[in-house]
Amino acid sequence: MSTKRFAVRSAALTAACGITALLSTAPAFAHVSAQPGEAAKGGHAKVAFRVPNERPNASTVQIKVTFPEDQPLSSVRTKPMPGWTAQVERVQIAPVQVAGSEVKEAVRSITWTAQPGNRIGPNEFNEFEATLGTLPDNVDSFAMPTTQTYDNGEVVNWDQPTPPNGEEPEHPAPTLKLVEDAEGGHSHGGEEEQAAAAGAGDDTARWLGGAGLLVGALGVGIGAGALARSRNAAPTGKDES
Repeated sequence: MSTKRFAVRSAALTAACGITALLSTAPAFAHVSAQPGEAAKGGHAKVAFRVPNERPNASTVQIKVTFPEDQPLSSVRTKPMPGWTAQVERVQIAPVQVAGSEVKEAVRSITWTAQPGNRIGPNEFNEFEATLGTLPDNVDSFAMPTTQTYDNGEVVNWDQPTPPNGEEPEHPAPTLKLVEDAEGGHSHGGEEEQAAAAGAGDDTARWLGGAGLLVGALGVGIGAGALARSRNAAPTGKDES
């Protein structure tokens, strides 16, 4: 095979690998999701609701997260976000036992609303953070249906459960996978400790996502450069292929 033909094929392969790396990071930003996506049963968890703006000509101005009535949360703390207000709705319920504690008042929802002049614009995303507790200890997942409201009046419902086969629906509800802690019991540690651990995991996920984008971009650039050089190079000998 000639040097020129080898360079062309190498360029195409490198570019394809770069594009694959770029596409592999896309699903993380394709819909509203709960990060880091996993929490300990019966404990508290710091969660970031990651909200991408999916409309090219409208902006997101409100996010409402609703918690399941049959898995009541006893407490929620929201992290202040400049330019947005957070409203927590609480309701009285018949006493139930959650992770060994009696719950009489449950958190029904959190609504984040943009103040004038603020929004999530096209090609942007934002994260809304909250600490949730106490999570149930008798289920393996915790779904949190969410509505996303745009400034043109459109409302998108992220409320579809993931079927048993694991295939992601068109509008999946943000969901936490609930697991036993490393010692085989439930995690009942302080909220600060739980939040620090969750935050560290989220930072790692963001770093890996950024690294994937960088590798993909480099792959595309290298492939394009090699292809251009191969086209401009003068023939050095007879093609032996």
